[in-house]
Amino acid sequence: MGYNVTTGRDGNRAFVNVFVNGKRFRFANGKSINVQLKASENLDLLKSAFELKLLEGWRPEIRDNPKNVYKPQSFIEELTDSVNAVQSGHYSYHHKRDCRWVLKEWKAYSNNKNLRTYCRKDLCKKDFLAFINQTKWSKRTQKNVLTILRCLINDENLKAIKIKRPAATLHKPIKDVPSLLKDIKKFNDNLYLCCLLTYGCLLRPHREVRELTWGDFSDDLSTIRLSGNRNKSGRNRVVPVPSYIREVLTPSIPDHNLFTGDLRAPNPDYFKSAWGRFKKRSKLLKEGQTLYSFRHTGAIDIYKRTGSIEKLKTAMGHSNIMVSLTYLRGLDVTELEEEDMPKL
Repeated sequence: MGYNVTTGRDGNRAFVNVFVNGKRFRFANGKSINVQLKASENLDLLKSAFELKLLEGWRPEIRDNPKNVYKPQSFIEELTDSVNAVQSGHYSYHHKRDCRWVLKEWKAYSNNKNLRTYCRKDLCKKDFLAFINQTKWSKRTQKNVLTILRCLINDENLKAIKIKRPAATLHKPIKDVPSLLKDIKKFNDNLYLCCLLTYGCLLRPHREVRELTWGDFSDDLSTIRLSGNRNKSGRNRVVPVPSYIREVLTPSIPDHNLFTGDLRAPNPDYFKSAWGRFKKRSKLLKEGQTLYSFRHTGAIDIYKRTGSIEKLKTAMGHSNIMVSLTYLRGLDVTELEEEDMPKL
């Protein structure tokens, strides 16, 4: 039986290679030949010890490679792989965050229900439905959890689950915008400017407003120009800036963000957190009013003054007129059909 002994290194790790009939065995120490010596301590001496043992008739023990033993992937492992793929893909911050959250929730749920080691084939529709229908979640959250699971896992049980579309939540319009803005200004200047731009320019607060730089404004501050990759519709957008907003702007370096004063934008949840803190102390906010209510209130004002769905569509940055029609229905405005709209 032929054999050969060599040494090698993998980065900082040293080892002895023993070749028997063309099969390689790698050893980082002499434990297998009852020698108390590590390759990192004296590699050449360990090599000599293996050569001596081979001369004496010792041969490496051939063991089954655990890697060759098939082990079904658990559902948690499969879900984790899918979530990791999303994290490295070209997805939005919020989708990545939501996927991580669903994974965390499933891990907690499966621990509680002793499902942690279950493979996907061991789970049935009832198991998924029980997870989704947890009473701690609203109907809207339950619907979102199902949607995310379907994005992550292609499974017939998930496809078979039906959840009724939750009732539309109206963002209640603000009746006295100046008073509420004044109250917000006392609380936080950045939140005040965000609300002002959301109302006056109808920009979406959590991305379009949050990522604004001074370079997005024209030299006289009369317009804001956003490229297609900066807004939801995917189209270039030019928005007029009302005089009451221009009055509070203090331009700085073009590449600098309006709210941080440097190249970075605030974190994606910055205004959500600020609004949550303001909401707890405000005595002017009504039930159903959110940060988006400023945009919705501005939309109603534009439509009531112009009566033009086309102007509203342009101001809102909607991709088509049907989106604007649906939007108005959700704003508690008299329902309209496209044929009722002014002709251009």
